[in-house]
Amino acid sequence: MNDLFDKLSKNDLAWNQLFNDLRILKKIKNDGEFEINSTQINPIRESRLMTKFDTSESRPAVFKDNNLAILPIARGKYLISKYIAYKKFPRKTYNFSLKNPISLREIPDFVTSLSFDNIKSEAAALNAAYISGMIHDFLDDDTAIPTTSGRMGSGTFNFSIDRYKMNPIDVNVQKSQMEIDGGFEGVDTLALVEAKNIISSDFLVRQLYYPYRFWNRKISKPIRSIYQVYSNGIFHFYEYGFKTERNYSSIKLKKYKRYRFKDKRISMQDISDVFEKASPKNITTYSFPQADKFERVISLCELLKNENGAFQDDITDEFEFDRRQTSYYADAGIFLGLISKFQNEYKVRYRLTSKGSKIFGKNYFSRQLDLVNLILSHAIFHKSIKLYFENGKPPSKADIVRIMKEFGLKDVKADSTFARRASTVNGWINWILSVSDDI
Repeated sequence: MNDLFDKLSKNDLAWNQLFNDLRILKKIKNDGEFEINSTQINPIRESRLMTKFDTSESRPAVFKDNNLAILPIARGKYLISKYIAYKKFPRKTYNFSLKNPISLREIPDFVTSLSFDNIKSEAAALNAAYISGMIHDFLDDDTAIPTTSGRMGSGTFNFSIDRYKMNPIDVNVQKSQMEIDGGFEGVDTLALVEAKNIISSDFLVRQLYYPYRFWNRKISKPIRSIYQVYSNGIFHFYEYGFKTERNYSSIKLKKYKRYRFKDKRISMQDISDVFEKASPKNITTYSFPQADKFERVISLCELLKNENGAFQDDITDEFEFDRRQTSYYADAGIFLGLISKFQNEYKVRYRLTSKGSKIFGKNYFSRQLDLVNLILSHAIFHKSIKLYFENGKPPSKADIVRIMKEFGLKDVKADSTFARRASTVNGWINWILSVSDDI
């Protein structure tokens, strides 16, 4: 019981209590949805912390286990149902093999109040994207200027939303609170931007949909819904549209592009040189990583750099992980020698090692190649990428499993576990190849 308690976040524990006290699951089964308000939530835990789940992974366990999501419908009022509230980012946008080049942008010489090498916040990332012309380029509109941002009421509207193994349902919104990170108006359109500094596999559509509905009836210009993600020196821009205004679930990706600031170009020859110079070792001191998205390892290191370390619970809240995911990605950083872990009787704290601090203090070019070198210093990754250089394509999962078994993994015996760990190798190899500007 104590082990289970340790794996649950504060939100997990609080929502478990609310679900039990209010018999929420039974009422959703009978009525299709459940309305809850902040007066009911706040005595257990602050509703602001209890209702903000920007990714499907960040939902409390009871929500994930029952395919539930929560949507605000008024100030302090929420609906819980089997809403399909999240949209996955298309895998192809991070897939190097589809040849999605990075566009390079210049930094204006006169700007000294913003550190382009150390962008810590979403607001700073949005400012940097505007100053460097990324937003103008992505919108294909040189007239766009910042006009609106901040918290505001959503107004009144209704919409239809799909649900998991249930019929779609109508939702009525009465002046719910919403937030816009940036609004950029040009001669012909208004672009509303949601900005994030953390890589995730999906996002909460509401963050685009509510602002879209509010401004779509307020002005006559077409509204463009933009999602910006900044991590490890790369700006990812997605433009989404809604096929039917009243249909939350009609969201479709219209455009994707990525940018970075001009620096020394990274070629496949640079990657190959790191591979050739690496001295791979089969290190079994630590358990093999279970973190297939290397971008998140980088985001975690950036957080630890900016905050000078962080407690496990703070990381869980910041990244909207559960505790298990926090451990997985922190352990991956430990595996590479980037992160150290400190634990007392009550709390776990992580911070960058001296090696991690040194690497994450470097410019984009040097940092990327240092990270590539760290990965390829491990024999399994080195031999796996060797197959790419020999065959011109990434190794298959079967190839990776064979290599892993050849070297052996600490405390791993079952074929199913080898297969899961192979996803980490595949993800990190793809990240290495995506670093090159040649692909």
